[in-house]
Amino acid sequence: MAKFDKATTTELEAAAFRRLVEHLRTRSDVQNIDLMNLAGFCRNCLSNWYQEAASAKGQDISKDEAREIVYGMPYKEWQAKHQKEASSEQKAAFEKSKPQSH
Repeated sequence: MAKFDKATTTELEAAAFRRLVEHLRTRSDVQNIDLMNLAGFCRNCLSNWYQEAASAKGQDISKDEAREIVYGMPYKEWQAKHQKEASSEQKAAFEKSKPQSH
């Protein structure tokens, strides 16, 4: 396994995070419930993790601010533009696989 110094590791992780966020922004056709059902996390989880990381560093960021970082726009705007009603199949799959903390 490659060994990097702490600064390089942080830079690489940040680059991967930015690429993931950009990918999720371009794939607005993929609904959060699909992500949850397949991967066990969604855009909201990612924004929650961002908010928790900021808090751990003593930085205050609201849930809405964290979501805007991940979604690239205010969450309500993203919902209006891209969110579709979940099908009964999606909802049933979510109920079977949802994490206890979600």
